[in-house]
Amino acid sequence: MFGIVRPCSHRLGERLKSQWVAHLCGLCLALRGDHGQFARVVTNYDGLLISVLTEAQAGSGGGRRRTAGPCPLRGMRTASVAQGEGARLAAAVSLVLASAKVRDHVADGDGLLARRPVAVAARRVARSWGRAGERGGAAVGFDTAVLVDAVDRQVGLEALAGPGTSLLTVTEPTETATAAAFAHTAVLAGRPGNAVPLAEAGRLFGRLAHLLDAVEDRAADAEAGAWNPLTATGTPLTEARRLADDALHGIRLALRDVEFTEGRLAHLLLAHELERSVDRAFGTSSCGHAHPGAAHEGRAAFGPPPQMPAPPERPRGLLAGCAVALGLFCTCQVCCADEFEGPWSRRRREGCCTNCDCGNCDCGCGDCCNCDCCNCDCCDGCDCCGCDCSC
Repeated sequence: MFGIVRPCSHRLGERLKSQWVAHLCGLCLALRGDHGQFARVVTNYDGLLISVLTEAQAGSGGGRRRTAGPCPLRGMRTASVAQGEGARLAAAVSLVLASAKVRDHVADGDGLLARRPVAVAARRVARSWGRAGERGGAAVGFDTAVLVDAVDRQVGLEALAGPGTSLLTVTEPTETATAAAFAHTAVLAGRPGNAVPLAEAGRLFGRLAHLLDAVEDRAADAEAGAWNPLTATGTPLTEARRLADDALHGIRLALRDVEFTEGRLAHLLLAHELERSVDRAFGTSSCGHAHPGAAHEGRAAFGPPPQMPAPPERPRGLLAGCAVALGLFCTCQVCCADEFEGPWSRRRREGCCTNCDCGNCDCGCGDCCNCDCCNCDCCDGCDCCGCDCSC
């Protein structure tokens, strides 16, 4: 799972977490339903924002939710998941952008893709995803050509960029692509008046996505000798941070002009979790949940007393462990499950994508995290927002 907006479940609270999971699962199932089982590997956290924005404008009624069957990632439980045009648009956008990313890695000869047989197979997958994304976009009235054009222009701009080139010149294609996708959610929701502010929010989100990706990959790209926009244009981290903060502020301003029916989750993800993503990328992340006197040492100060650990079970043998490991990877539990049993040691482990950056606290602040920038009332005593408005 990839993406820059990776909210912590403890911050979301139970209600907003269930909504977020509904859109994540809805994207995954839309990919499977429209494009086949293998397409589910492009499920990503940022893509589900398209589904979130569509539902936030149109509401969750009118058949936009259904009950999905048991899934290993939900502990074999059923769940209410998002469906409809928002999820299908998110799936189409995810496929087209994933296709472009694979082609980019093939062109750079990254890792195993430097080997000809692997590169040939990857190109075939990329073409298949690109065609599937085009069909999916057409089914909901979205022309994915704007995404393909942005990807093609990106290659040319990177080839021409050098010291002194504005970083915003390099981020422009990403901005254009995300602006188009965000704006189309207004069309799907039947709120054409929202298209302009959502296009602005999408443009700035695309800028942030490109910036944060460059910041996070800067050291690794330097070591591998790979192209990085910050290094190529000679942009210092201080300037990149200024641009990121300006984009965050612009997104909040744009959201004020959007008419939402149920906008809490969209606001939390785009106004607050996105800010934490910036902090995380620049190494300034901090917990917004700290309360006076609380001893955040793995649990909240007034959490339940620790339990005595159960005696560990006997480790599995090599072949049995390999079989279990294969099952864990094929069902994505290694990435996405809250906990899973180690295939050989049998010890409880956290999924790779469940790392919590908020001190693992249980305050459930997500249920009351509202402020003036989404035209809501701020709850009394809530200091979890970290917003620069009146919250």
